Amino acid sequence: MKRCLLVFLSFTILIVAKAQTGDPAMEGPKFGIGADFAFPMGSFKDQTNYGVGGSLLYQHPVSKNLSITGNVGYLELKGKKTILNLKYSEGFIPVKAGARYFLAENIYGGAELGVSISTASGNGSGTSFIYVPAVGVAFPVSDKGIVDLGVRYESWTRSSSTRSFIGIRAGYNF
Repeated sequence: MKRCLLVFLSFTILIVAKAQTGDPAMEGPKFGIGADFAFPMGSFKDQTNYGVGGSLLYQHPVSKNLSITGNVGYLELKGKKTILNLKYSEGFIPVKAGARYFLAENIYGGAELGVSISTASGNGSGTSFIYVPAVGVAFPVSDKGIVDLGVRYESWTRSSSTRSFIGIRAGYNF
């Protein structure tokens, strides 16, 4: 019994000491690269099956729990067959800025605003306004590296038309 109590007490002291000193991997500015996946919602789901792409993220702390972010990427949306048996496929370049607030040591909530630029030519081209609420977890895997997993609701609005999807980002920040 005394041995179990000693192990428990030692473990508790280590956790408290680690929480007070912070993890060096979680401090300072971070660059990240990630894979993005989109799962359309609402009427957008009638046209599109899924989206896949990549993104670059910059995160800069402004206080202990708050960071500002910049995010740019490429997202290819793939869809269902349209006129003449052609499949819908369109690329977008989302450019976003926002903030992350760390609710606990590794858990964050965030919000971003920005634009999405269509790579299509002709009628499909244009720029949409983006707003994004998100939640995620960022946990250290090395002295400087962090695995960042996030889920977001993303909405793109252009000319009174809205496209929305649930997005997942799996990234590595260094």
